[in-house]
Amino acid sequence: MKKNKLVLALAAIGAAGAAHAQGAADTPGTVIQMQAVRVQASADASAEGLAAPYAGGQVATGGRIGILGTRDNMETPFSVTSYTNELIQDRQARSVADVLQNDPGVRMGRGFGNFQETYFIRGFILYSDDIAYNGLYGMLPRQYIASEFFERVEVLRGASTFLSGAAPAGTTTGGAINLVPKRAPNEPLTRVTAGAGSGGQASLSTDVARRYNEDRFGIRFNAVARGGDTAVDDESSRLGAGLLGLDWRGENVRLSADIGWQDNRLKRTRPSVRVSGLDTLPDAPKASSNWAQSWTHSNERDTFATLRGEYDFNDRITGWAAFGVRDSKEDNLLAGLSLTDGRTGDGTSYRFDNVREELVHTGEVGLRAKARTGAVGHEFVVSANYYDHREKNAAGMTASLATNLYEPVSYAKSDFGPFTWAGGDLDDPGLLGRTRTRSFALGDTMSFVDERVLLTLGLRHQRIATRSYNYSADQLTDSYAASRNSPAAGLVFKIDPRFSVYANYIENLVKGATAPSDAINAGTTLKPYVSRQKEIGLKYDGGSLGAGLALFSTNRKSGQMDENDFFSASGEDRHQGAELTVFGEAARNVRVLGGVTWLDAKRRDTGTEGLDGKRVIGVPRWQANLGAEWDIPGVDGLTVDGRLVYTGSSYADAANTLRVPSWTRFDAGLRYVTDVADRLVVLRARVENIANRDYWATVGGYPGQGHLTLGTPRTFWLSASMEF
Repeated sequence: MKKNKLVLALAAIGAAGAAHAQGAADTPGTVIQMQAVRVQASADASAEGLAAPYAGGQVATGGRIGILGTRDNMETPFSVTSYTNELIQDRQARSVADVLQNDPGVRMGRGFGNFQETYFIRGFILYSDDIAYNGLYGMLPRQYIASEFFERVEVLRGASTFLSGAAPAGTTTGGAINLVPKRAPNEPLTRVTAGAGSGGQASLSTDVARRYNEDRFGIRFNAVARGGDTAVDDESSRLGAGLLGLDWRGENVRLSADIGWQDNRLKRTRPSVRVSGLDTLPDAPKASSNWAQSWTHSNERDTFATLRGEYDFNDRITGWAAFGVRDSKEDNLLAGLSLTDGRTGDGTSYRFDNVREELVHTGEVGLRAKARTGAVGHEFVVSANYYDHREKNAAGMTASLATNLYEPVSYAKSDFGPFTWAGGDLDDPGLLGRTRTRSFALGDTMSFVDERVLLTLGLRHQRIATRSYNYSADQLTDSYAASRNSPAAGLVFKIDPRFSVYANYIENLVKGATAPSDAINAGTTLKPYVSRQKEIGLKYDGGSLGAGLALFSTNRKSGQMDENDFFSASGEDRHQGAELTVFGEAARNVRVLGGVTWLDAKRRDTGTEGLDGKRVIGVPRWQANLGAEWDIPGVDGLTVDGRLVYTGSSYADAANTLRVPSWTRFDAGLRYVTDVADRLVVLRARVENIANRDYWATVGGYPGQGHLTLGTPRTFWLSASMEF
């Protein structure tokens, strides 16, 4: 609570001090049209800086491609979309998940037994643990990431071990997400935003930035306080977050640093629903309903810091280094719902207490060099990185009590009785696990035929080592160390300035899954998985309208419990599909963003009769998003937007007997840009799930098991921003 008050105070200070800042307009009464802010100073301590916004301002012309640096989309042999801060503001996004609601290849869910945001990319789950911040893994809060922390959200679809190294939680098979930090723009910025939403949610944030010393040195500070009840019955949340970003640009040196913290508190948050063992899937209850126990909560406090630098040895050779550290503490009191009868909604709930502490250190160094051998251009890259993650944990579990999905039964904490199982000391958790990764990468991007043909070849040697302890932290229960060379190859042929075709082959090395608590080998971590991806695609850039088409196939080992409840790697999942994306200005004053994804995800070589050829849990055949913005003629500064989100049917069990229905959702927004007393003012209104549809939004998220996440009810949000 103290941190939330601090953020509110900082936001108020920003608002009060803004009265002395430069006005946003020169002529009183004129209407100001919002434009994307261009940051000439590097946003990530790189010579390339940020890729320019594409026409319409919703996405960028390129993004960070791991160790290859910032690349133009048309010259990249991978499928990537970089969502801009303009889109983040206009959609009133409050987290990463809110931004990715605009992506046709991504769907959002909840963690298995907790409340963390999770993301399904090309049908594969990505935990929030595996989101990178300015290229570094493990720096961000694990369960929820406030939108005030990032300038852009970059989505790289497909495997990425060569480009970014092995992700700590091992969930980047289908794609990777990188968040680009905010930096001070060239012009002074003081923005205060106040908002209110369904259920009584309220928000106040400030964004202040200045540049000094002939614009060489920049400071940007963001703070937000958000809290209150939500659109879900009896659910509430409270968030406080702050981020200080610094950058400095010299003649041959570029530096940037970030210091951030977040305090996220959830109370009576609606849990997901486990459906293992059912013969019938339950109908989705009312979207606003809540079956959580009144005393459940999840509190997470994070502090992190990063430092990145780049040095030009000459005009052909540049070196870089980065380092980051995060300290995190979680306190969870949970009571999930496991259904026993899909027809009636009967089920059981048990109390689960959990305390978790994490300490992460990570870093990378690298060198890029340009050269020519005859008619062939080269851009070499060599890189090494290190990641160390220590987790302390303690937990306790009680016996189950009866409840119902549609008519929940409320219990006091004491009704669940003493723990039937306990591990560690909840007041002083011990070391439960440690993960270390080290890698070395080499790559070369060769250019031919006047740079119309680009060939990238690379190899990363990756080593993953894990240690698992019992809850008393005095006995090693499981460990392994494994290494592998992960290759990558990508080819781009620029047919003309409007069209590029590309192809890639890339492998992914990920940490093996951990056996769940109900397995006889619970806690055992499987050896690392290797996945292989093949992809071809076509990209179009018409100047104002862009599009991309990708055809891909990815294989990945999967974990499964057998009839004896033994958890092991059992066969593989093969995800094949096609993605079509569209973005930019379709006509004057009309902007579009969206696309369609087709997925064919099936299990192979499982060794279990009846499972081979079945669809992978939770993966629909079709997903589609279509968003459009229209500047209303005759009313300067007024814009309306709409978004359709469609997700096809999927299955909640490996045998494909529990079918989850398809769903369609409509969202809409309105914004008005004007000036008040020579100050830029933006008023925004938004409603999501306009029809208040009841639907199961996602299913799955843990190997071999299905759990359902109910879609959010109709939700309103209003905000007003003023720049000084």
